[in-house]
Amino acid sequence: MSGAVTRTTLRGMTQIPSPAEELRLLDTELRQLDARRAVLLTRRAWLLHALQPVTVRTAPPMPGNRRPETTAPGVQNVLLLLGGILLAVAAVAFTLVGWGQLGITGRSLVLGAVTLAALGAPVPLLRRGLRSTAEALAGTGLVLTVLDAYALYAVALPRTDGAGYAALASTALAAIWAAYGLALGTPLRTAGPGARPSLRLPLPAAVAAAQPPLVLWAVAASAGAYAVTVALLLTAALDLALALLPRGRSVRTVAAVGAYGLGAWGTFAAGCLSWASTGPGSAARAAALLLLAASIALTAAWSAPKPGLTTATATGLATAGGLVGVGAIGGVLRVSLPAEWTVPGQLACGIALLAVAGTRVPARVRSGLALAAGCVGALALAWALPVVVISLLGPAGRLGSVWSGAPSNARDAVTGSLPWPVDAVTAPLVLALVAAALVVAVRPAAWRPHALAGALTLAWATVFVLPATLELPYAAALSVQGLTTAALLGHARRTASPLPSHVLALLTSLSLAFLALASEGATLTVLAALTALFAAVAARPGTGPLAAPAALGYATALACAVGASLGLQPQHTALLVLVVPVTAALLAARAEGRATTLSIEITGALAGLLAIALTVSEPPLLATVLALCGLIAAATAVREDRRPVQYAAVALFVLASWVRLASWGVGSPEAYTLPVTVAALVLGAYRRRSDTTVSSWTAYAPGLSVTLVPSLSVAWGEGQWQRPLLLGAAALAVTLLGARHRLQAPLVLGGATLVLVALHELAPYIVQIVDALPRWTPPALAGLLLLALGATYEQRIRDARRVREVLGRMD
Repeated sequence: MSGAVTRTTLRGMTQIPSPAEELRLLDTELRQLDARRAVLLTRRAWLLHALQPVTVRTAPPMPGNRRPETTAPGVQNVLLLLGGILLAVAAVAFTLVGWGQLGITGRSLVLGAVTLAALGAPVPLLRRGLRSTAEALAGTGLVLTVLDAYALYAVALPRTDGAGYAALASTALAAIWAAYGLALGTPLRTAGPGARPSLRLPLPAAVAAAQPPLVLWAVAASAGAYAVTVALLLTAALDLALALLPRGRSVRTVAAVGAYGLGAWGTFAAGCLSWASTGPGSAARAAALLLLAASIALTAAWSAPKPGLTTATATGLATAGGLVGVGAIGGVLRVSLPAEWTVPGQLACGIALLAVAGTRVPARVRSGLALAAGCVGALALAWALPVVVISLLGPAGRLGSVWSGAPSNARDAVTGSLPWPVDAVTAPLVLALVAAALVVAVRPAAWRPHALAGALTLAWATVFVLPATLELPYAAALSVQGLTTAALLGHARRTASPLPSHVLALLTSLSLAFLALASEGATLTVLAALTALFAAVAARPGTGPLAAPAALGYATALACAVGASLGLQPQHTALLVLVVPVTAALLAARAEGRATTLSIEITGALAGLLAIALTVSEPPLLATVLALCGLIAAATAVREDRRPVQYAAVALFVLASWVRLASWGVGSPEAYTLPVTVAALVLGAYRRRSDTTVSSWTAYAPGLSVTLVPSLSVAWGEGQWQRPLLLGAAALAVTLLGARHRLQAPLVLGGATLVLVALHELAPYIVQIVDALPRWTPPALAGLLLLALGATYEQRIRDARRVREVLGRMD
């Protein structure tokens, strides 16, 4: 069959069903599918809602229903507390006010019956589980027992000693309350799930009642302050024993408060007794009390960790115990030894604490004892510190009396008019003992370097104060400090961290230099020796940034001393001082390390400033010194890393020339400014040749301004014609050069100067013309100017309108 026949046959065939019928069937099926899908989605939503957790939604509170502001147990406790307080107040009122209305039998029966009822009521209440009510009634019963004791004293025993009866009553009450609490409570053991409720109040109350008996017995027996202090400390010891119990939190809390309070009170009382002791006997009794307090604190620290006693608290108790123990022995030493040996004796006790801390004691006790020893050492150093300060700073007072004569001994050389501390003869021993303790006791690697540095400082202080303490001869003091300086510098060479040794050596050398000012020969000898010593140290590599500056500083002082010794004037001595900046510039070029180089250069600059200051009164020599300093600065600026020093060199050269011109009496400003201008223009031309991006304002404006501005100012202020003529010619030349080379700065500065010079020359004629004009001329000229500006403004507006019209027609 051909293609044509097939197409004809297919076009003539009939489709079953028809297209319209098939479309109708498809629409029906789609509607049914949509309906089924809607049913399934509804069912799915219901199942999701059913599977969600049920949440109870509370209705918003009605205006009449408010949320309770407190809980039912809280209300119960408040009511019970108020009820107990009211019952106690009623009992007190009955005892004090209504007591006299009944006979002795009636009064006893009423109060006893009420007390027994209050103490017995908690038994059935506990059986019913009403614990809070039972606690309230038990508290009321305890208060009633106190009233019973008072009533018994007031009626039956009125003549009995009050302190003795209070001691007996408090003992009895403590025993009764303890028995009552043990009978109705189980605070010392863990109650099972089915155990009945128990009372918690009686046992802590019994502990509180047991606090005053021993103190009251001592007061009643008139035993004195020592016995009262013993009673306080024994009570604190008993409280400590209760505080260390494993069970019963309320009992432990009350006992801990009593132990801390009575222990602190007893320790303070024992300390006061020790301080007030005047003989060995009383001091020994006070020391025994302090040792008892120390043993209580150390026992508590040893028993940690316990409930309520953390490691930090135990360490604090051990520290307090150690300090109290040292104070106990120190009190005995104070009355038994001379005054100057009291502090060394107490320091020895502190070192003994370190020995105890090194034994096998708990870590918390060891830390506390070590801390106590550190506190003792710090206090001992504070006692010896004034001697060190006077020995270090006292020689500086020699600046006011240079070369006044050698003092009689080292103490006079150090103190001068300052008072020497009393009983300070053992200060070197204290310093040495603390230094030895640091070396021996501090072993951890993290703290070892710090301990060694501290020990080195204390050893230095020991040697430093020894001459003044022992009142050695003046020459011996100089020798000791000189040898100490040399020894410290030698030690710095053999240690890994030389900075502490260098600092101590520098301090010693400064004190030695001031101390040597008393004598001319000593000054020259000491300064020469210090210069040579520090120079020798600085010559070795890796000596740090202090040795070389120190050598230069002492060389400066030596130059001044030599000049004074030779009788030179200060301005001539300045030439000797200039040797130091020259040497500093040479050393800085070869120094190793940025810090060393900078310190050498700063020292040299300070020496140069000193030389300048010495020549201020002599201008010709001042100019020479400024020029030499400028030469030194220029030589320093040759180095690649010191290029900015060239500005200082230029400034020094300029100042030297100005000082020289002033010394010659030159008053023309051009003599001062032209050299600066020439130098600045040469430098500017060189800079523009090496860097084409530099503008003419940077290269030439500073140099031109230095001459043009001062000359213009002088020209406007004087009436001669020579200066304006020369200045105008120079300004014209500068303007023409700027125009020739197309340089903005010369063109603007020269043109402005030329205009101002011309105005200066025409000013008289302008004034004459203004005076000759009528008075209406200035307003008329101003009006013409305003009219011209208005016309110009109008012309511009009209031109803008024309442009807008042309653009509009282009559309």
